[in-house]
Amino acid sequence: MSDTDDTLRALAELPTMAHPAPTPDGDEVALYYDVDGRNELYLLDPATGDLSQWSDGQVPKDARHGFAWDAAGDRVFFHLDEAGNEQNDVHAIDRDGNAEPVVEMDGQVTLQAVGDDGETLLVGSNADGQMNVYRHDLPSGETTKLTDYDRAVWTAELSPDGERFAFMTNESDDYDNADVFVADIDGSNARNLEIGETGAESAPADWHPDGDALLVGDNSADKGRCGVYDFDTASVTWFGDGAYEEEPAFFLPDGDRFLATRQRDAEDVAVVYDAETGEGRELDLPSGVASLTDDTPLADGRVLVQHTTPTARPELLAYDLDTDEYETVLEAEYGPFSPDDFVDAEYFTVESDGVPETPQRAVEHDPYEELEIGAVFYDSGERPSPLVVNPHGGPRHHDRLSFSYRTQFLLSRGFSVLQVNYRGSTGRGREFVEELYDDWGGAEQGDVATAAEHVLSTYDWLDEDRVVVYGGSYGGYSANWQLVQFPDLYAAGVTWVGLSDLFDMAENTMPHFRSELMVKYLGEPDDNAALYEERSPVTHVENVDAPLLIVHGVNDRRVPVSQARILRDALDEAGFEAGTDYEYEELGEEGHGSSDIDDKIRSLELLDDFLDRRVGTVEADVVAGDD
Repeated sequence: MSDTDDTLRALAELPTMAHPAPTPDGDEVALYYDVDGRNELYLLDPATGDLSQWSDGQVPKDARHGFAWDAAGDRVFFHLDEAGNEQNDVHAIDRDGNAEPVVEMDGQVTLQAVGDDGETLLVGSNADGQMNVYRHDLPSGETTKLTDYDRAVWTAELSPDGERFAFMTNESDDYDNADVFVADIDGSNARNLEIGETGAESAPADWHPDGDALLVGDNSADKGRCGVYDFDTASVTWFGDGAYEEEPAFFLPDGDRFLATRQRDAEDVAVVYDAETGEGRELDLPSGVASLTDDTPLADGRVLVQHTTPTARPELLAYDLDTDEYETVLEAEYGPFSPDDFVDAEYFTVESDGVPETPQRAVEHDPYEELEIGAVFYDSGERPSPLVVNPHGGPRHHDRLSFSYRTQFLLSRGFSVLQVNYRGSTGRGREFVEELYDDWGGAEQGDVATAAEHVLSTYDWLDEDRVVVYGGSYGGYSANWQLVQFPDLYAAGVTWVGLSDLFDMAENTMPHFRSELMVKYLGEPDDNAALYEERSPVTHVENVDAPLLIVHGVNDRRVPVSQARILRDALDEAGFEAGTDYEYEELGEEGHGSSDIDDKIRSLELLDDFLDRRVGTVEADVVAGDD
């Protein structure tokens, strides 16, 4: 095995924790962890740091979906699908390791809330077509549908007394809208709290411990804000000064304070607000990305926070909100590496009007409004250095200053990496997100190319003849579109579970992705057929002028594997030769990506082999275990 193979495996095998959740009494923390090579459920004693394995193969190998404790702290409810297809059912495992199915329904099931009464679960399910909320009664095993909306219903929150639940959906004529509703536990008396303006998006986050108020988020004022809705006065008190996008998390047990996340540039900052005075302060943590975990504090009142930077892997902290002191309760594993082996990133901004200097070959756009676009850049240190342009998925997402094993592997192979928070990304407010409505393949793709041009002109050691575009999901759509719209810019491309045909995507994705992604962003295919056709990369496939690697999981229900097959067939019909002009891989036993270690190794091997042959790579200067 070569040194580079050692680095590849060592990076992919770095243990990763996910979804830490304290027991109801706060004495222990359950979490997913793959420290022994497979994702399993573990119990952590936060006082001693002792970690014990709980499950033994009963939980999914991919830690994408989370879990929740039952009211007594005796069992954990978790999601289980088949080979990564995300058509989850809800299962439970007790402390003796006995696992059983609890809620089995057609389609996708998502666990929404667990009642304090020990009898009630709220789940989301698209068994009847659209994603709606169901109540599952644990003693009887009966499951009852509570909502019946044409638009997807999200984020069901159960009141402390179990008599009501809050949820988010849209029954207005404005497709961009989302409102907070509250209904009785049998689904009756549903009413819109009318928190935000029509066309904005509001969502529930947590009930006040007394059940007389609701923590909510809303973007009526453009940037996301946190509010507390008072049921007695039917009014909302808003928090923060609106300078940054903020997202509510949960009330503390006394109800006097709540936690939120503030998004600033490419960092996430944890914030605590006093619900009475309105005063807020940031938690005293290092720069980077702080993620608030479960809404249950530890027994001593401290809250759990995950923290990471580009060079520091995620670690689990216990934070004392009264003293602003914290300690690490689960340290990050580095295997043969140390943080000094990893490459740090810089955040910068560039002005973009959505039309780069590189010629537009598929669709000619006039300049758009000039906006400030943020980006994260990693310098590999190789001279000259090839460049990987790595647009994020979502598209409701943004790249942050956090650790990525995949990015660090690309850097170890000599590639500098550029990640662009194009218009349409989160973290900048509703207007910035809505720039992408009705314009996939438009200004946002120009932003990506403009940022690439910027770093190429700024750093003369970047090799403009070895630029690669690589992305997954919507980032895979971006990779496909960059290759057909700006082929002069790229020497190779990699599309991973990417979109290629927007008509097929709307027809074959899950119902809630159809309504809340495709139709919300692009309208109904029948009404906007010209747009769907024009912005589908397969329409312009003849423009591809660089070797392309297409990779897709056969069990993907978000972006169906038909997207890859359609692109492959279009390339064939246009005269491209498989194995020479493009390469194609379907991954069995995998859906929309995977966090499983073996799957990560396989994906890195595919990526590495393609880049080595098509672009040229170097062996890592720092090899795992070597000086």
